[in-house]
Amino acid sequence: MISKEVGSFSAANPLSAKGKRTQATGPGCRPERARPRARCPRAAGAGRVPPSAHLRRPQSWVGTARSGRTMGTTAGQQLRALFYVVPPGESSFRTLDEVPDYVEKSIPFFIAFIVLEFAVSWVQQRKLPGRINDGISSLSLGILSRLPDVLFRSVDLVSYVYVWNNYKLFELPWDSHWTWYLTFLGVDFAYYWFHRVSHEVNILWAAHQVHHSSEDYNLFTALRQSCLQRYTSWMFNLPMALFIPPSVFAVHLQFNLLYQFWIHTEVITNIGPLEWILNTPSHHRVHHGRNPYCIDKNYGGTLIIWDRIFGAFEAEDAKVVYGLTHPVNSFEPILLQLRPLAHIWNTFWATPGFCNKLSVIFKGPGWGPGKPRLGLPEEIPAVTGNEVPFNPSVPAYLNCYAVVHFAVIMELYIDLLATVTTLSQQTILLRIGIIILSLTSFGFLMESRPKAGILEIIRCAVFLGAYKIGYLRNQLSLLDYAYESERFCCPIIRDRHGKSDLQ
Repeated sequence: MISKEVGSFSAANPLSAKGKRTQATGPGCRPERARPRARCPRAAGAGRVPPSAHLRRPQSWVGTARSGRTMGTTAGQQLRALFYVVPPGESSFRTLDEVPDYVEKSIPFFIAFIVLEFAVSWVQQRKLPGRINDGISSLSLGILSRLPDVLFRSVDLVSYVYVWNNYKLFELPWDSHWTWYLTFLGVDFAYYWFHRVSHEVNILWAAHQVHHSSEDYNLFTALRQSCLQRYTSWMFNLPMALFIPPSVFAVHLQFNLLYQFWIHTEVITNIGPLEWILNTPSHHRVHHGRNPYCIDKNYGGTLIIWDRIFGAFEAEDAKVVYGLTHPVNSFEPILLQLRPLAHIWNTFWATPGFCNKLSVIFKGPGWGPGKPRLGLPEEIPAVTGNEVPFNPSVPAYLNCYAVVHFAVIMELYIDLLATVTTLSQQTILLRIGIIILSLTSFGFLMESRPKAGILEIIRCAVFLGAYKIGYLRNQLSLLDYAYESERFCCPIIRDRHGKSDLQ
């Protein structure tokens, strides 16, 4: 799963555009300060990297070759990065400043593969691999999970660099092939155990379950992420900081993340002998299943060998039914993020005994007094194969409305990340608030909630007000069109409110 699951590395973000710097205008903007040019890196082998080189936040994410020449990643390298087949000679860098933003540069490939998945699914089965409501929900959760990056630094890299600068035992050479392959194994091994613990410890599962809450399985699901998971994943990587340079770790953190994008699909059935070694769409479909035979299986990120070694492997057999054993039945991103925590809170206070209360937090999500640590397998709900996904009836025009306005909010989000260094704190918080309000409103609309019309009118009014006074102005034309469409659509939503399609 493309998560983080792997961590909160801002460069490794399929929804992020932090590497871009656009001069924004408006009352909430401040002039961007000129940045001093980075010093040219010393030639390979010219000495150890100074600690300050690992503390600077990457600005352009344009890498340098091992020879020291400035270079950009080619389209071929970006495509190969999705499948973790960029060799050490093309992906070894001396400092964090030199590490390319492989994920941001892969966004065109994400879009292309999503389109390709829809086309192949239509040709193979005469049906699309997903639904509008679930797709918008997955993308909304992806955006929501990355909003903390606007305000805070990456927990993964900050903690890793801190341990490296203060506690490293020895330093492996950054340009060694042995270091590259060792880091490949280390990052994937750390991810395996983080992922497994996230399924077996209730408080961690409360964050991770967001990624499993979709009842579809497609490339949109890869972007369905948790806001909270990043605050626990970082600790699993810290042992590597004792001897592996941060620049090497940052490359593999991205590659491990990218690899997990393409395995979220049903259009690829089997890839032959590689099924024995690699995590594949077939293996990961099992991981996302709620069938009893699928529960707590196939945790691997890139390699499936860890599951085979530690007894968590299960081959795909019966038809996989996706989602949680107890479906959430919602497309609202805030509820999907927080309801599991509310359940733990209520269960904690309802469970007698101090030790039992601690077990509610630190044992498995299926645990109860007198049960094994991970609960009883026979209590897992049976799957018939005829389960119907949560899919409220919504008029076609409302689906079109949601898609168009979601595209506007997506652009606003990307523009926020691109111009964050030029904006005042007030403007940043206002834009974050508008994004959260909009994603919540879209979830209400997709569920046909009774108050969806009222919330959407409030959202339109806030959007129009912020745009009118200049807090949403940028160099992207879509927001200008959105301003006019909001003025046109708000009366329609108001007139429709109270009728059956919004109730």
